[in-house]
Amino acid sequence: MSERIGTTCVQGGWRPGDGEPRQVPIYQNTTWKYDTSEHMGRLFDLEESGYFYTRLANPTNDAVAAKIAELEGGAAAMLTSSGQAANFFAVFNIAGAGDHVVASSAIYGGTYNLLAHTMGRMGLECTFVDPHCTDEELKAAFRPNTKCVFGETIANPALAVLDIERFAAAAHGHGVPLIVDNTFPTPVLCRPIEWGADIVTHSTTKYMDGHGASVGGVIVDSGRFNWNAHADKFPGLTTPDESYHGVVYTERFGLEGAYITKATAQLMRDLGSIQSPQNAFLINLGLESLHLRMARHAANGRAVAEHLASHPKVAWVRHPSLEGDSEAALAAKYLPEGSCGVVSFGVAGGRAAAETFMKNLKLAQIATHVADARTCVLHPANATHRQMNDAELEAAGISADLIRLSCGIEDAADLIADIDQALAAVE
Repeated sequence: MSERIGTTCVQGGWRPGDGEPRQVPIYQNTTWKYDTSEHMGRLFDLEESGYFYTRLANPTNDAVAAKIAELEGGAAAMLTSSGQAANFFAVFNIAGAGDHVVASSAIYGGTYNLLAHTMGRMGLECTFVDPHCTDEELKAAFRPNTKCVFGETIANPALAVLDIERFAAAAHGHGVPLIVDNTFPTPVLCRPIEWGADIVTHSTTKYMDGHGASVGGVIVDSGRFNWNAHADKFPGLTTPDESYHGVVYTERFGLEGAYITKATAQLMRDLGSIQSPQNAFLINLGLESLHLRMARHAANGRAVAEHLASHPKVAWVRHPSLEGDSEAALAAKYLPEGSCGVVSFGVAGGRAAAETFMKNLKLAQIATHVADARTCVLHPANATHRQMNDAELEAAGISADLIRLSCGIEDAADLIADIDQALAAVE
């Protein structure tokens, strides 16, 4: 039976049998017992599915990953310890030293730093392009050793909307997959795979958890990218892996299972960025109300943006669902039910005025967090994007006066009243 997304939020991933727990159980253990070493050997050789060590896989995590895969319309998924780990694994699973990546410049500062610097020290190069660049500029960014394209559905905090179809077409035209971080809209408001994305990532710390209780990430594979058709570009998936006695992932697990199996069997085995079963359990609680919360977040974000747009002490406002916003046309295409609860804006008077505004807020709290049930606020140039120089900030669409306000699920009238009294303190 085909289910609507709200039903999947509540019941996806875990189907209890007769007499089994109704809620996803927490398998808070490291290891599993087996009667023979031969049985365990078959697990280590990937000849059978099963569990033997939580660093690689755990039933709690797998149930939650399966729910998220259902929500995104993907074939398989894997939880990670954080959103940063998810983005790193998603790229590193198919690209490494000597390879090249094309990425949108309008992405979260931590991800920009990961691609530009940390992975750069590992021998991977990245070319950043404006998400609204011309087709010619996008095509020019590719090289013979390009292995993937990366972008965010809604950029954090610039709120640029990625033209997923266009970027997917460019990626596929060069024989590589498109990876999309879908953290801000979540699959409730946008499902990038339906628009051509091949791999989707999330920081589950954000809206999926929604309560600031647990850090985590997830990678979802669509199962649609034909690795075999571009076998020379992806030998890690299409040639024998000697660390598993020569298994070829695309042959053993098919296109729907090769990518996630490799990420689990290789990267999680060696790097160990596993999500704890306790955190997976908490994220699942958040997922059960995701479809309800996202509607409220999106509505609050738009209401606050509309109010700020008419306020005399506000220099500019950006929210994809705001009429007249530069992203409105793309938002209407990819996010017709609403975008997110995040609003970016500048207070007239620059950085000093922004600091006065932020310290006078009562309901909204200054925090290095976003996409939470409680409204929070941040000055990205002084926090999450602090490592970027002025040119990098400009390329990412982040001005020095940008304030990122993440509207929670409180009453919109109370949020607006709080904003008004804080702006009143700005001279």
